[in-house]
Formats: sequence, structure tokens, C-alpha cells
Amino acid sequence: MKKIFISLLGVLVLGMMINCSSVPGKNPSVQREWMLISFGKFDKEEMVKSRAGINLTGAMEGEKIRGGAFMGCNKMFFTGEFRKNGKMKISGVGSTMMACQNMKLERAFVNSFERITRYSVEGHFLSLYDDKGIVMKFVASDWD
Repeated sequence: MKKIFISLLGVLVLGMMINCSSVPGKNPSVQREWMLISFGKFDKEEMVKSRAGINLTGAMEGEKIRGGAFMGCNKMFFTGEFRKNGKMKISGVGSTMMACQNMKLERAFVNSFERITRYSVEGHFLSLYDDKGIVMKFVASDWD
């Protein structure tokens, strides 16, 4: 009986160790909340007033992060694949369907966001680029 108990206890401890090691990884340089500070012809004041930004704090599965965005009206969601070589892919973009008075920033963001192909993180800044040179620049929301 004692041998069976010790064997079961050993299997239980081993199972707990295996489960703990399979926790998805984190990419702290990317997995943050980001405030939009530069994009197209929109001024920074308008972006701050709209509380424009993206949230990349979701769990990372491989190189993919389930994220969210807000540009002042609708809540958006997407999957972002952040590869180590600076390449990225945005997929599964969707949003709520509220009609708001001023949706110019949101429409421009959605049209450009789906075409993003590269990213870079420099200090507390995240920049997103498409193949035509469109740039979105963000600052980490936890940075003063």
C-alpha cells in the first residue's frame, strides 16, 4: 500500500511540473497597452481625446497574440502574429457595430491596420508599418 501511495504521489508531482512548464510565453516588449500618438493626418490631440490605442496584453500562443483596439467608438479585436524578425501579420479583425458622430479615425485605422506587415519596438515606442510606408506610432501606456 505504501509503495502504491508513493508511486501515485510521484506521478502527481511529475504531472504538476509538466503543466507548469507549458504556460505560454510572454513577450514583454510587445505585450502591453499602447496609446496611438502618430497616424496619418490625425493630430495627437484628437487621438488622445478618442483614447485611441491597442491592447496586446492577451496570452501569447506561439507568436500570436489576441488583441483589442479602441479609436473612440467601437471596440475592435484581432489576432496579431509578431515574428522575431520584425515581420507581423494582422488577421481576424472585427468590431462592435455602433454608429458614432465622428468615425474618421476609426475607419482610417481599420483600413490601414489590416495591411500592417512589419513592426519595431524602440524603448517605449511601438511602430507599425505596411508595405506602402504607412506608419502608426504608439507609446506604452504605462510609461510616463
